[in-house]
Amino acid sequence: MSRIANTTKSVLLEKFTETATLSRDAATSGGWSYPLLGIVYFVSHPSLYRAVAPIIIKCIISALGITIGLFVFTYIPQVAFCALFSGPFAFITAAVMVLGEAYAIILVLSKLLFVGQAQDEIFDAVLLQQGNEQLVSRGREVRSSSGIKKLGKSITLAKPLSRFSMKGILRYIISLPLNSLPIVGTIMFFLYNGVEAGPGFHTRYFQLKGFDASTRQSFVEKRRGAYTAFGATALALNVVPIIGLAFGFTSTVGAALWASQLEKKYGLTKESGHVGAAQRLPEDEVRVEL
Repeated sequence: MSRIANTTKSVLLEKFTETATLSRDAATSGGWSYPLLGIVYFVSHPSLYRAVAPIIIKCIISALGITIGLFVFTYIPQVAFCALFSGPFAFITAAVMVLGEAYAIILVLSKLLFVGQAQDEIFDAVLLQQGNEQLVSRGREVRSSSGIKKLGKSITLAKPLSRFSMKGILRYIISLPLNSLPIVGTIMFFLYNGVEAGPGFHTRYFQLKGFDASTRQSFVEKRRGAYTAFGATALALNVVPIIGLAFGFTSTVGAALWASQLEKKYGLTKESGHVGAAQRLPEDEVRVEL
């Protein structure tokens, strides 16, 4: 028994150390800032938010119905469950769990019914606005007319790229009970899922770069803290009641801004698969119509 206890203690200590190290790297990486920068960029560029406004409205209406339904039918039972772990904080932790469950349902439905290729087009649009035309041209036609650049049809996307996997959804659902632990559990929940969610926002970037599975894994591992921070922040925004899916678009914008910065910083290295120097164009020379 003592041997089993020592082994268990050793494994838990190792996991705790790994989590602490990842948390520190995530906090100092700056990756958390890009979803926030994406919000500012999105609202300051009418060509982006006007293009997806109809989709966002549909998502908000659906999210409203799903969130209200879950609170009506599942909130009280989850308060009783959370009371076992968080005592007087049960009403808060149960609300976080319900919002998390609502997000999982809304995410799947929106991907199937509403979002389609919009996120990939938004990603390409921001890269184009940042002057990465040669990179975007690897996967999409770029048309020019009277000094104005516009996105054309996709060369590589027969269907929308998946930014979430069944593994990621199961990981998310299994970890939802962590929210029953006040503050610490919620932080662990976001970090745990951020590990998987972060790289998903660069799925299109990896495709445009021509990365194979091995190159992608190596690229992500070198920036694991930054991707975890990005994923955790994006997920925290996504679970905001009702309007969370709108933040899915702003986080996509943030991911494109980050990709552009990576191109500028590592663009001349062999690892990057670089195709040309990026020169940001004046706003009046870029028009994106999705």
